[in-house]
Amino acid sequence: MTTLVHREVGGGIATITLDSPANRNALSVRLLGDLERELVHAIGDDGVRVIVLTGTGPVFCSGADLKEQAPARPAHDAPVTASFPEIMSLIWESPKPVICRLNGTARAGGLGLVAACDFAVAPDSATFAFSEVRVGVVPAMISVTVLRRLDQRAASEYLLTGEVFGAARAAEIGLLNRAVPAGELDAAVAHYARMLLLGGPEALAITKRLVRTVPGLPVDEGMRQMARLSAERFTSPEGQEGLRAFMEKRPAAWVPAPGEAAPEAVRGVPAPEPAPGDAATRPKPGGGGS
Repeated sequence: MTTLVHREVGGGIATITLDSPANRNALSVRLLGDLERELVHAIGDDGVRVIVLTGTGPVFCSGADLKEQAPARPAHDAPVTASFPEIMSLIWESPKPVICRLNGTARAGGLGLVAACDFAVAPDSATFAFSEVRVGVVPAMISVTVLRRLDQRAASEYLLTGEVFGAARAAEIGLLNRAVPAGELDAAVAHYARMLLLGGPEALAITKRLVRTVPGLPVDEGMRQMARLSAERFTSPEGQEGLRAFMEKRPAAWVPAPGEAAPEAVRGVPAPEPAPGDAATRPKPGGGGS
């Protein structure tokens, strides 16, 4: 049976591609199963530092496969709940940053995937809609990730009305990081991916959690916890390697070597130039660091 999700790995980046354009990459039971499998593989692969989620065709994801949902059945047997909650949790809790590279439009459940990712970039021609209420259902599962991203007023506006909105508006309300011309999409994704590769894997995983948890801590308790964490990280093996690399003006051990193969979504775009004195500054060819 043909797989509906593909994974390509290179240069520390795993690109996971939804490949069911005939039904606009709808969240069918088969696609969900394939997507869960590929996410588990990518997260468990020590050679993967960053995950890019994308799709084929003009639509990133149209949401639930309504043909599968149509037959009447008990609520606990609804196909849409097959593994979708687990998939969004996998993305949300992944210790490796996940970038959503929207190849096009997204609707309903597809926006749950977008919101679960740490970064989201779309072509400025893409459109979006939380269309659930218009077919008499609710954006239930996706609200868990979506409402953590969207401005509250905007969430009420678009989840209640089902109105279509554009990529610029999606960036304005927090659903996207950036909306770019289609020809600049891969460069924008590559920028984020290559910058993330410069960070320590453990430091990235911990910082990803901090962004979500620290705002909910009382100030005094937050200060105490973060002081302990800061001390732990400065004395950790990864922290010590980062400090040595900085002092020696060389790339840290976790930074991929120049020229390593990368998946198509980020191939052909130069690595970012590190700032002078940055830990990622590479030695000049044929000699030591400058």
